[in-house]
Amino acid sequence: MIVCHCTGISDADIHGAIDWMRAADPDTIITPGKVYRALGKKADCGGCLPLFMSTMEASPGLGVPAALRGLRRRGLRGRA
Repeated sequence: MIVCHCTGISDADIHGAIDWMRAADPDTIITPGKVYRALGKKADCGGCLPLFMSTMEASPGLGVPAALRGLRRRGLRGRA
């Protein structure tokens, strides 16, 4: 399915880019901008952003890296 008509990005492209980024750096924070750059593209009109984001959210590789999980809770516990 085509997600971004301006640049011709499909859902498979998004999932593939996320998998590639996660394999290259398991602790990376994945953003839409990084997905576009990984695909050698630039965002254009932004009309696809809601579908782009929901496609990213559906990707199993998108989750928060294990090293970064719970940072907020750990940081708040040490405060008085």
